[in-house]
Amino acid sequence: MKKKKKGVLADLFDLLDRLKRWFIDLVKSRVFVLMLVFIVLSTILIQRVFVLQIVNGQAYLDDYKLQIQKTKEVQGTRGRILDRNGVVLADNKLAYSVTIEDNGDYDTVKEKNKIINATIEKVISIVESNGDSIVNDFKIILNDNGEYAYSMTSEVQRLRFLADVFGKATIDKLSNKQKAYSAADLMHYLCTDETYGYGLDEQKLSKEEILKLVTIRYSMGLNRYQKYVATTIASDVSESTTAAIMENLDTLQGVNIEEDSIRYYPDSKYFASILGYTGVISQDEYDALDEKESDSYSLTDVVGKAGLEQTLDKTLQGEKGEIKLYVNSVGKVIESKQGKKAKAGNDVYLSIDANLQKAAYDLLEEKLAGIILSNLTTSLTYDRTQAEEGSDVKIPIGDVYNAFISNEILNVGHFEAADAGETEKSVYASFSSKKEAVLADVMAQLSDSGAPAYKDCDEDMQAYLSYIISTVLTQNAAIIQKDSIDTNDSTYIAWENDESISLYTYLNYAISKNWIDTSKLTDYMNSDSEYSDQNEVYQGILAYISANLPKNSGFDKLIYKYMIRNEEITGSQIGMMLYEQGILDYDADVYNKLADGTMTAYDFMYSKIEDLEITPGQLGLEPSTGSVVVTDTKTGQLLACVSYPGYDNNRLANTMDSGYYTKLLNDQSAPLYNNATQEKTAPGSTYKPLVAVAGLTEDVIDTSTYISCGGLYEKISPSPRCWIYPGSHGSLNVTSAIQHSCNMFFYEVGYRLGLTNQMLSNAKSSESGYSSDQGCETLLKYATMFGLNQTTGIEIPESSPQVSDQDSVRSAIGQGTNNYTTTQLARYVTAIANRGTVYNLSLLDHVENKDGKVTKTYEPDVLNQIEGVSGNTWDAVQSGMRAVVTSNSTYSSLGNITMSGKTGTAQQSTTHPDHGLFVGYAPSDDPEVAFAIRIKNGYESLYPSEIGRDLMRYYYGETSRDELITGHASAAGSSSTHGD
Repeated sequence: MKKKKKGVLADLFDLLDRLKRWFIDLVKSRVFVLMLVFIVLSTILIQRVFVLQIVNGQAYLDDYKLQIQKTKEVQGTRGRILDRNGVVLADNKLAYSVTIEDNGDYDTVKEKNKIINATIEKVISIVESNGDSIVNDFKIILNDNGEYAYSMTSEVQRLRFLADVFGKATIDKLSNKQKAYSAADLMHYLCTDETYGYGLDEQKLSKEEILKLVTIRYSMGLNRYQKYVATTIASDVSESTTAAIMENLDTLQGVNIEEDSIRYYPDSKYFASILGYTGVISQDEYDALDEKESDSYSLTDVVGKAGLEQTLDKTLQGEKGEIKLYVNSVGKVIESKQGKKAKAGNDVYLSIDANLQKAAYDLLEEKLAGIILSNLTTSLTYDRTQAEEGSDVKIPIGDVYNAFISNEILNVGHFEAADAGETEKSVYASFSSKKEAVLADVMAQLSDSGAPAYKDCDEDMQAYLSYIISTVLTQNAAIIQKDSIDTNDSTYIAWENDESISLYTYLNYAISKNWIDTSKLTDYMNSDSEYSDQNEVYQGILAYISANLPKNSGFDKLIYKYMIRNEEITGSQIGMMLYEQGILDYDADVYNKLADGTMTAYDFMYSKIEDLEITPGQLGLEPSTGSVVVTDTKTGQLLACVSYPGYDNNRLANTMDSGYYTKLLNDQSAPLYNNATQEKTAPGSTYKPLVAVAGLTEDVIDTSTYISCGGLYEKISPSPRCWIYPGSHGSLNVTSAIQHSCNMFFYEVGYRLGLTNQMLSNAKSSESGYSSDQGCETLLKYATMFGLNQTTGIEIPESSPQVSDQDSVRSAIGQGTNNYTTTQLARYVTAIANRGTVYNLSLLDHVENKDGKVTKTYEPDVLNQIEGVSGNTWDAVQSGMRAVVTSNSTYSSLGNITMSGKTGTAQQSTTHPDHGLFVGYAPSDDPEVAFAIRIKNGYESLYPSEIGRDLMRYYYGETSRDELITGHASAAGSSSTHGD
């Protein structure tokens, strides 16, 4: 046992000895050093991880979140706009929008383009298959010929857009090549550029498909530095579109359905000219903000773009809120949290009476239709130069047929579509053949040194040549430099005035005189030399015309015009195409009658205008526009401010429909132009009450002064006539002169205002002592007293007035160079009604916050209190205006309403119908409301007089809207005693 035990101990000691030697060897070896280093480093790492995750873990997590946190501003709900009685005119509604974010991770630009384009194409297909439309707010559209075209009318706007596309801060930074980009050039660049292009195959895709894709890709590009900001593909989509998108979200990268609040105008056409519309703020608008304002706006904000929406933007905007977004390394939102809540904007109550506004608009439309029908003839053409007076001008039915093409009611681009109707296809075939022949004839004329003089050409050829010189070469391309032309040059006169040379001769002469900008022809000339001879330049012009004329939509319209005049396209075909394109609800019976000739095109058109299925505003003929302004005589607030025709501002709000906007810009009835505040014409005889005040106050006449009307005023030359000529009014005082609107009486007042005091006693003498300038200065004095020398203070854009500065005799009947808007005439007649208080007009009543508390009230602002006009003078003038109404059967249906007024007819020229005006107020003994009504090219004052009469009947409850507004053209009454 002891021996065994001793052996175990020996082994143990031996083991320990070996371990000791191993340890000593280990310490002495390099491995030990490495192990020691490893242990130390591991200890440090464990300690560091403990500090990061346990000790300071929360702090570092918070700091990381801050690095990937983005703040997204949320606009407050825009305040509403309401009328004086609380009727909502501009509201917000909940809508669903299809949006897309660029949140993918791509290896190459090519891969990115392929994935995004495929996604957008699929979304477009879903949206359109459910009857919805994608946004159309790009600055390039497809014109009637299916060609790319800029939607802007201003060259500055076009260059600003190009600067945005090319990423330039200002227009000046653009290269000359970039500035010269056509719409087609820019689309090609956006489709194919290796760095900035969208990778779109222009051969495979149609132009319409490419335009849709570019529209969305460009919008996405605007958010390239904020990928978490979604781009809207389609707004206010249907439930079916919403459901279809939701079902396919797993295959639609970055696509989502978002709730949105969009601006909505319930009665758009009636109030669009006042309210305007909203839209995303432009770079130019943002840059125009001062430093303080810019802090409140960002480039994604929706702001007021026109009208009161723009004027009152700060009041309506509300207060922004915030949402905290957390995004990953490629910008995809992985979490969001509500931050500061947005606050709704204030509600603005207008002074406008919505029901009165709508009644005035509808009355105006019905009256315009009646005027058109009363002057419509069965002729296809009419020579206006044969009219002795503007009131004699007729409307040929051919102009109505042509209006459907020229004013783009019919979509001529659809004539060649696969789904076009039979009549559309037939018309297009005729047009194509005709266009080919016209182009050949035009180019033959331009290539022939022996071409006939302009005056010896047929009417249609004259029209084609005029279009080429004035529109194609001068207006569109500026190849002909208007500023360089010597208008006294004999050859220029031979072309412009005498029409005794051909266009071939004139253009070659223009080249020799350096009236041509040859730099615009570089791409059309074969010569590589810096200097080209006359023939090379002329051949360049021909090449330019040959390349551009076939795709010029205006030239196409001109061909259609002469095809209609020559009965190569019939009125029946026009009517049938209205049905084929869905412009009119399809009526098989009428369609077939037009086709087989049992219904004439004239009768068809007459009935559609009479029933207002085709409106004056659509046709854009003369007349097609008008305005009505009604004021409160005791406050200067506007109760109605109507401009006809209106437009659908819903299609311009939120995301603008560029195609619709361009159509509005080109519309011959100019719906974007506010006829109440911007259109100016001579006031005609509505100016006579002011002249009466001037004459009585300046003592050149008194209430007992009688002036004889013989029909012809011979104290000046050429001698102006009274409207009754060759008849006469006999002897009149100031009151009866207003009543009968006698020009002779007011010619004499205008003449006497131009006489020195010494000459007044001999006022019936010759021209000796008469100074037109002195007369105009005196009339200016009184125009200033009535506020006619300045704008009215209305809160939307208004044209500046023009007080006549020549010919005091003619100025005294509202001619001369007098030019005023309807709002300015309304303020003037308001001052007559209330005997001398001239208000600054206002559309606003008060502002309320969302709690219904009134935060601001708009008080009447008096511009001027007319002094120095006697009570007898006011009595005489108002008596005359009262007699205008009481002496004429037109106003017999007024019932218990007492109304005073003054008619006016302003001549534009003998080849255009006169403008018809009527101003007045009611009740006559204690005026509450005043009004001014104008129908541009409305022939005579009878028509606006009837509108004024009926509007007062409605306002004072003598008749209901249903009795007054029939939905049909309004027949005009007798005008036997209206005069001018």
